[in-house]
Amino acid sequence: MVDSIATFFEMGGYARFVWPAYAIAFVVMAGFVVTSWRILRSRQASLDAIEEAQPRRRQRRSAENKAEE
Repeated sequence: MVDSIATFFEMGGYARFVWPAYAIAFVVMAGFVVTSWRILRSRQASLDAIEEAQPRRRQRRSAENKAEE
């Protein structure tokens, strides 16, 4: 069992190439997630500020609501 795990981590002699590639891919993907999350928060804050600065518009009544009155 231990031998098979060690063989897996050795990657057939290519471990020095495979594991750094996995690490780089993980770092890049984590960077994308963090960047996307920060941009989302920034744009949501901008949208909230714009919505607060704009006066609220009255919603139009649908034809059904007008007919009921």
